[in-house]
Amino acid sequence: MAETLKKGSRVTGAAREKLAAELKKKYDSGASIRALAEETGRSYGFVHRMLSESGVTLRGRGGATRGKAKTAAVVGS
Repeated sequence: MAETLKKGSRVTGAAREKLAAELKKKYDSGASIRALAEETGRSYGFVHRMLSESGVTLRGRGGATRGKAKTAAVVGS
């Protein structure tokens, strides 16, 4: 995929649709936007835009989340 794209070149038409489909498939398989950007030689913003245009539901940022714990520890029993 990366060898067909020159950095900064405009991606239009069928090539854009093909790239969007490939990015969508890899993202849905668990690849991160940053990993896809590095693989294709494009920016994070470009990959994010392509995924959004192709209708992907973007994942959250991950990491520790605040809120109710799944299991509550009983203290002092």
